[in-house]
Amino acid sequence: MKNIKIVLTGFIGLFLFQSCSEDKMDEINTNKNNPLTVPTRLVITDVITATAFDVTGSDYSFYAGVYSELNAGVFGQLYDAQNRDGQPQLASTYNNNWNSSYRQLSTLKGIIAKCSVGGAESGNYTTLGIAQILYAYNLAVLTDLFGDIPNSEALRPKEILQPKLDKQEDVYKEIFKTLNDGISNLEKTTTYPSLGVQDLIYAGNAAKWKKAANGLLARYTMRLSLKKADYPNVINYVDASFASANEELKLVSNFIPNPYSRFETDRSYLAVSKSFYDRVNANGPLDARADGYFTKKAGVVKTFNNSILNEVNAVKIYSISALISDKNPIYLLSYHELLFLKAEAQARLGQDLNALNTLKLAIKAAYLKEQVVRFTSAQADAYIATIPVLTGNDLLKRIMVEKQISFYENEGIEAYNDVRRLKAMNNADLLPLVNPKPLFFPKRFGYGTSDVSTNPKVKAAFGDGSYVYSEDVWWAGGTR
Repeated sequence: MKNIKIVLTGFIGLFLFQSCSEDKMDEINTNKNNPLTVPTRLVITDVITATAFDVTGSDYSFYAGVYSELNAGVFGQLYDAQNRDGQPQLASTYNNNWNSSYRQLSTLKGIIAKCSVGGAESGNYTTLGIAQILYAYNLAVLTDLFGDIPNSEALRPKEILQPKLDKQEDVYKEIFKTLNDGISNLEKTTTYPSLGVQDLIYAGNAAKWKKAANGLLARYTMRLSLKKADYPNVINYVDASFASANEELKLVSNFIPNPYSRFETDRSYLAVSKSFYDRVNANGPLDARADGYFTKKAGVVKTFNNSILNEVNAVKIYSISALISDKNPIYLLSYHELLFLKAEAQARLGQDLNALNTLKLAIKAAYLKEQVVRFTSAQADAYIATIPVLTGNDLLKRIMVEKQISFYENEGIEAYNDVRRLKAMNNADLLPLVNPKPLFFPKRFGYGTSDVSTNPKVKAAFGDGSYVYSEDVWWAGGTR
């Protein structure tokens, strides 16, 4: 019996030693710098940064700015895009941004799940609402540029490895629903502490995020004008949004450089497009932007002539933006854009006097746009005083031209969306383009290599990539 007790005690000791050893090994094998769960307040900081830098301000904007002639591509891939030489129809052209968009959507989907009913942070309504607004924003950027996209079956790698393409019309229904859900959640009381400095845009201010959501509703309602014109609601959404530039949806950080500035510093691939320079210069000598927007070479603005083929591809010989700075904000949605949306809606409703007054407010907001190189209120007033009484199509054209000018230098995505929307609405004359290959205007971006090479559904839709020149997106009158 004694021997049995000794043996049993030994087994128990061995078991306890083994258990302690396994616990210790588990502790040793845990990377405390790579936790499995992270509070959403920390994750939201990363996704705000990535949305602004990697999605809004990066390659999407560079290429879109070239296609809408906001800038000219003078070297490398952007020169090829300028001349429609391979780049716009290659699956590799937008692959980095394509992947980044889905990374942000995946991260945001995780935050939404965690803050929803049943999640670890259920009741964290403010963070939930912010994540929903950012999710809708990222989803809209993706579908606006690519059309039909993997969506309902996407971001479920354990279940579906080759998701189907969802119709853009259905994606847009989700965008509107998600924005409205975000607004509803921001109106709820939460027991969770404010995001504070973790929210790099509004410091956790729910009221300002609600205004941003209403501004996005205005943008996307106008986007669908060909499918369902709803100009009164565009005006209503704008009125419920930003009251000044201080409330804009933009990222301002000393630690996050403006992507356009970084790209120009590192690559020198972009320069002043002649057609854009001529558009600004046509406003006359009292428009201070004609002189202040652009650098000079030997005392003159040396523009890249984008109305001809095979202009010299070379860095450093053309003028570039004089506004460039790492410290410039990254604009996701600006106050001036909202005022231009309101002016266009009023003009299309035949409210010419109201539209003209709103146009003047929009121009002033654009003049005073936050950036390192600033224009003055007096300069804005002097230029605005030169605008005559305009009506009908003349008024509408002035609104769209001024809106495009306000997007300089790298609000290129919305400049490109406007060009395509106006073409679809038979208003191409409002923002005419000069590229000598009009039949090769990119009507959309081509899917990224990562999905074209691994997902047969995306590969079939991509084909040889030439569809980017022939297939409009749904909201521009296409089928996909």
